[in-house]
Amino acid sequence: MEKKDCYLDAAASAVSKAGQLGAQLAEAYISSAKELTIEVRDGQVETMKLAEDRGMGLRVFREGRTGFSFSTDLSPGGVEDATRQALANCGKTAQDPYHHLPPPGPAYPELDIYDPAIRAVTVEKKIEMAKYMEETARACDSRVKIIESSSYQDGEVTVSVVNSHGMKLSYRGAYCGIYLALVAGEGDDSHTGFALDFSLKYNQLKPDLVGQKAARRAVQMLGAAPVATRKAAVVLDPYVATGFLGLIGPALTGEAVQKGRSLFAGKVGTRVASDKVTVIDDGAMPGGIASAPFDGEGVPTSRTVLIEGGVLKGYLYNTYTAAKDGVQSTGNGIRSTFKGTPEVGVTNLFIEAGPISSEDIIKDTKNGLYVTEVMGMHTANPISGDFSVGVAGLLIENGELTRPVRGMAMGGNVVDFLAHVDAAGNDLQFFGGKGAPTIRVAEMTIGGR
Repeated sequence: MEKKDCYLDAAASAVSKAGQLGAQLAEAYISSAKELTIEVRDGQVETMKLAEDRGMGLRVFREGRTGFSFSTDLSPGGVEDATRQALANCGKTAQDPYHHLPPPGPAYPELDIYDPAIRAVTVEKKIEMAKYMEETARACDSRVKIIESSSYQDGEVTVSVVNSHGMKLSYRGAYCGIYLALVAGEGDDSHTGFALDFSLKYNQLKPDLVGQKAARRAVQMLGAAPVATRKAAVVLDPYVATGFLGLIGPALTGEAVQKGRSLFAGKVGTRVASDKVTVIDDGAMPGGIASAPFDGEGVPTSRTVLIEGGVLKGYLYNTYTAAKDGVQSTGNGIRSTFKGTPEVGVTNLFIEAGPISSEDIIKDTKNGLYVTEVMGMHTANPISGDFSVGVAGLLIENGELTRPVRGMAMGGNVVDFLAHVDAAGNDLQFFGGKGAPTIRVAEMTIGGR
């Protein structure tokens, strides 16, 4: 019997036992995950870690109350103990009419999210990939002095969900990725650079391109210095634009709106960004790192347009928050572990690509700053949208990238920021589960010396 069948049987047993012990509804969620991490420095393996995590989370419902427990023991005895604990916890919670379980979906997306090669390839070859990435970076430019980390990572997961409405689902997924961080130096000057590449397919990883990109990012910033404060266009490279997207992502959930923690509350149908901005969450996107046929509650994943042409279209929901707003779940009941209940979260969240190349965006910019690095994004306020960050990058003068600058600052509000986006490139790139193209903001004040 395959493991996923064993997990489905254990989950079904838990749901059945909960019913026998007095639960009106029950849901069992089982996940089994493995993750491998390899770090290489100077051609030597510095760290190699294999982590495994497996267990069941059980939700039970009785008389409007909800109880939850989890266990790593999937034996009949362990399942019964977890069931009794969930029922005991049920008596300690307040009644809430919005808690319920979804029925099985009418259909689920068919996704290619498990590549057997990720498991089949030997650890030795994965180490060689990390070493080759390091070698490529050093060969790209002699000014690459220090490799801080050359890493390979992969993981696989089996997820099973069974509930009292007849839902009985399972899938297996896997991902792999590489990351390189380094330092380039010339004289007394030095600067860091990094690059990464994550994929659902092992053979699609490009260690040579990652090595070259990290080296170039560091080398192009050598000699950087602050310039005078100015008002100018700001062009964000895809990684930086993705960072700003990460700031607004949590505010686009129904949960944040209901708790009064969203700057988009009450704005559905109104303009919240320029017409160049479309934001989409797509849990069923082919090739997406966060893609799966169903979410942590068994609801089919889907493509949800959140902002279309600058107009807010809606929010992301799990079953509970959807019930509170009288809408359907968008399939965004996220569970990062069996040890917790489903929260509302993003899957593959991205700013849609525009029609023009990043090169043409720069050529069309007379006076600006091409931002390649942001410092302090974690200090931004996700509720108000206010931010103040340090930035570094390259000056744009008469449509050309000229000298590197750093020690600059940029601040404002993310809604105002989005309102002034006047170009989106055709170079959408994903960094894990989030992505963006090159985008340009028409004008901002950039603080310098």
